[in-house]
Amino acid sequence: MNLPNLLAHQSRKFPNKEGIVTPNERITYLEWHLAVNQLADSLRRRGVGKGDKVVLHLPNTKEFLFTYLAVQRIGGLSVPINARLTQQEISYILNHSDAKVFVTHEALFAQVKGLPDESECLWVKTGEEEGAWLSLDALIAEGSTEEIPCDLLEDEEASILYTSGTTGTPKGVVFTYRNILTVATMICIEMSMKPESRVLHMMPLSHSAPLHLFMAAGLYVGAAHVTVPTFTPELLLGTVQKEKITHFFGAPVAYLGSASHPDISNYDLSSMEYWVYGGAPLGEQEVRLVKDKFSTNRLMCVYGLTEAGPSGTLLGFADHAEKAGSIGRRAALNCEIRLVDDRGENVVQGEVGEIVLKGEGNMKGYYKNEAQTRETLHDGWLYTGDMAKQDEEGFYWIVDRKKDIIISGGVNIFPKEIEHALMSHPKIADAAVVGTPNPDWGETVKAFVVVEEEMEDVAAVCKEFLRERLASYKIPRVYETLEVLPRNATGKLQKNQLRDRVEEGGKQ
Repeated sequence: MNLPNLLAHQSRKFPNKEGIVTPNERITYLEWHLAVNQLADSLRRRGVGKGDKVVLHLPNTKEFLFTYLAVQRIGGLSVPINARLTQQEISYILNHSDAKVFVTHEALFAQVKGLPDESECLWVKTGEEEGAWLSLDALIAEGSTEEIPCDLLEDEEASILYTSGTTGTPKGVVFTYRNILTVATMICIEMSMKPESRVLHMMPLSHSAPLHLFMAAGLYVGAAHVTVPTFTPELLLGTVQKEKITHFFGAPVAYLGSASHPDISNYDLSSMEYWVYGGAPLGEQEVRLVKDKFSTNRLMCVYGLTEAGPSGTLLGFADHAEKAGSIGRRAALNCEIRLVDDRGENVVQGEVGEIVLKGEGNMKGYYKNEAQTRETLHDGWLYTGDMAKQDEEGFYWIVDRKKDIIISGGVNIFPKEIEHALMSHPKIADAAVVGTPNPDWGETVKAFVVVEEEMEDVAAVCKEFLRERLASYKIPRVYETLEVLPRNATGKLQKNQLRDRVEEGGKQ
């Protein structure tokens, strides 16, 4: 089985059922299937074929869902990228992925219209043709609706997703159809997805969780896909009410922002069966707030990472009452989890170890980076770089990223713990902690802070504040105030830039 054939199957099984719902259109499964065939035919006639890479620079629109599957129908690899990337970041991915086609949307055109001057590609945009840019709408209209046979096997390559590049340049993660269908099946079973389900796609489909977990799972069962190209609390709450949404995946910020909406109590959110969040945990107070404001006990946390499909662990409805902040105590369906030390041996309960995951959802590997693939995948286990420990009841709690751990005088220091303590100060808006070289201790702790109000002596204030909250060896010795911390297009902190700043002898 492959994804294009799943669409063909659903078009025969549910020809008149809603497949895609946009703010302005309702598209049946048959119409979706025909549009995919038309676009696939037009691309094939322009020389696009098996193994060719097509970059999708598209928001959550019907065009994304058409193009993603049309590329795969003719054996190409879909390469979705974040709509907020800069032209420089896009150029890197175009060159690294060996892209043959680049597809964008009119709403994003201004930021990429200069790309044809830098690279050789087939350039496509929604709307009218312009210069070197062909019209996606015209390509669909002129293509044949006749179904193109798609005999791709489950172990053949389907797509490349690029990591966020928080540790350097982005890495291309290659997925097979087996990888994607494995994690899609997990969602179908773990979250009771069925043909009657209505899945809201508001988080970018260029990310693995919205795409592989919820789009692919919805396609697997023939659910309705409700697409919204951007997020606001009003759009989330209004769309759930209007479209009777049953499944939604969002980052914690989507829940917290919506919980603060002054009119949230006026929206009918009772159709929702699974409010799913991931990317970061929600703490006890945040869970209490969201459950209260959303009038729900249907919160579920998913933990995983792009390279794992994503798949990993689940924190279910009932466990949120006492274990908010944990990522759960068992691996998701089709996945296994262990905590290991530097030798790959299991750690004892209560000790910190690296999370390793095993399952057919794990990536095939990194594109054009065999060395990094070998470093990440060992004997079927994917080494996540996330450090965690199990409590006495078996629940997993993430402590920090392995690469972020600071070793001072032979003692492990976890920056995340210090960052949380710093951000509990009422005048500190953001904080990041890294290690800085020290000839006696190996490393000492440095904190970068963003302050909401001016402080006369940031270092003194922070040290005094932390003295009652952290052991003395954890308290940063060096502080630097920044106007904003470096983050990428998805909002992830880029500590590599802070480490570079330390190495270059940034202001102490």
